[in-house]
Amino acid sequence: MMTSFLFRAMDARAGVFLAIMAAVIILVPVGNLLVPHGSPFHVPTYAVTLMGKYLTYALLALAVDLVWGYCGILSLGHAAFFALGGYAMGMYLMRQIGTRGVYGDPTLPDFMVFLNWQELPWYWYGFDMFWFAALMVLLVPGLIAFVFGWFAFRSRVTGVYLSIITQALTYALLLAFFRNDMGFGGNNGLTDFKDILGFDIQADTTRAGLFAASGLALVLSYMICRSITRSKLGKVLVAVRDAESRIRFLGYRVEHYKLFVWTLSAMMAGVAGALYVPQVGIINPGEFAPANSIEVVIWVAVGGRGTLVGAVLGAVLVNFAKTWFTAALPEIWLFALGGLFVFVTLFLPKGILGTLNDGWSTLRQRRNSSDQEDGTGGPRPQAKQSEDAPSSTPPPVPAMSRAGASHPQPAE
Repeated sequence: MMTSFLFRAMDARAGVFLAIMAAVIILVPVGNLLVPHGSPFHVPTYAVTLMGKYLTYALLALAVDLVWGYCGILSLGHAAFFALGGYAMGMYLMRQIGTRGVYGDPTLPDFMVFLNWQELPWYWYGFDMFWFAALMVLLVPGLIAFVFGWFAFRSRVTGVYLSIITQALTYALLLAFFRNDMGFGGNNGLTDFKDILGFDIQADTTRAGLFAASGLALVLSYMICRSITRSKLGKVLVAVRDAESRIRFLGYRVEHYKLFVWTLSAMMAGVAGALYVPQVGIINPGEFAPANSIEVVIWVAVGGRGTLVGAVLGAVLVNFAKTWFTAALPEIWLFALGGLFVFVTLFLPKGILGTLNDGWSTLRQRRNSSDQEDGTGGPRPQAKQSEDAPSSTPPPVPAMSRAGASHPQPAE
């Protein structure tokens, strides 16, 4: 049943995206692990890690596009759910260090020993097991999003007010996680990871596996979002985005639809954060920064809001540009990002993919119109008859009615 739900909304465009993702998931690890280092087709390990980070960003952008592009909820706080998922995975990785830490304590992480903690806090229990950490990656962001959305949507908070509240949420979490007494490493965060599931986290095979896991998570999330947006539920979400008051008048419980898609999006962001942490090797309160959430919105706007694939495209392109600019021209990166957002807002309001879709639709309409005009795409036009040629069909004979009006009669 789940399989049919995921595949029933697949079409040619979705097939192209899935084919590209399958090629990337297979070819990049193969190019890293099997192709010799001297070959021009070899993919270095740092590139695998960098592209894996791009995939986690793409998953985060996909989560934002689901709520913003299809439900009209402009979230400026999705970095909070991303960071919460990252901290859940970071806690598991810290528990795996054991006696290999600087202080050699088998239970307490190094930062707790440094801060003179005597015992492990209760909320760290269970994170020595991967299944428990994976469950928390979904449960913690989902639960916080559910509680937040329950109060916000029932109170009918919408528009810019909801955006401000989401930004306040992530800023509050930022301040909380900066505190050393919270038990999450303070401003230094969690780092110095050793292994994951028993595999050395620095090994090339582990890096390739994390890259493939990020790609598979992106594909699965895309299929879920695609199936939702192409279903009846998706049509209701779009209607809520375009005319919420009318949908309420028709009897729909709008807050329930919003709460569902909001919670699902937060869980997707948590998964993105969990895959991000082992690849970059650190998670700290800086990931909660409101500027990060705003940057995600820019990714979606650049790629194309309400297109799903456009969100993925925007995340990859903008972060690739960020990598290049921060290396070549680090002092102008922020200006370039701001200029890109202004340019897209003024000249590409539907983003890259949305503009391409409109252009393709216009081209198809013009082509169909031209085909109909020359007779190749519609009913064949009748040949124009010469005025001197006799007509093969006799003209209708007028008949006089009793009132004296002439009415045409069909020829016998």
